[in-house]
Amino acid sequence: MNSQPARPRFHAYRDENEWAASVTTILADILRETLQRSGQARILLSGGKTPEPVYRALSHAELDWRHVEVALVDERWLRPDDPGSNAYLIRNTLLQDRAAIAHFEPLTQSGRTLAASVRLANEHARRNPDIVVLGMGEDGHTASLFPHARDLDHALNANTDYVAIDATGCPGAGPWPMRISLTPAGLSKAPHRLLLIRGESKRHMLDRALSDDDPRELPVRIAFTTAGAPLQAHWCP
Repeated sequence: MNSQPARPRFHAYRDENEWAASVTTILADILRETLQRSGQARILLSGGKTPEPVYRALSHAELDWRHVEVALVDERWLRPDDPGSNAYLIRNTLLQDRAAIAHFEPLTQSGRTLAASVRLANEHARRNPDIVVLGMGEDGHTASLFPHARDLDHALNANTDYVAIDATGCPGAGPWPMRISLTPAGLSKAPHRLLLIRGESKRHMLDRALSDDDPRELPVRIAFTTAGAPLQAHWCP
């Protein structure tokens, strides 16, 4: 793997339908090639409304889903069956149709402490991801790394794949300040790195992020400043 970050690549589409179809095809092709090469594949997914059409379309892909591991980029400190959780989103979008038989690893479980959840996430992460699908908030956050969060420096410099995050006081975190998040160390292991964004405001935010490299101001910068695979940013209006 490269020791220096690779130049990010930007892909623009005419509309949401073209965007979703193209990204779905890209993800399915990577998973198919990985399964053919190694017999198993692991994909880390982000939450939010932006990727929902991609996940729904990907659920219909003809793949050997029995050998696909689906895990999360990050999670709010909620039970996995809570409608506000990323786990709930994934179960109700991707893990349907053909993909219903994929192996899913939520980051939280009822009765498990936050610290125990982070430890288990790092144990599961011993199997490197083949794909990481990132999103970006209007504030420039990605995963659960929010601008100026009190734990941000720790997360940016961690040597583990996942850490606990306290985003108290960060508007983008909403009513869920306690989180579990992928770190740059975890992101660096993936040979495929995608950022899915929609809308003019997020394109402007990405342009702003690309103008500098300090992830403490805009954490989405880890997507292209972290050494390893080049970022593939996919955008539509």
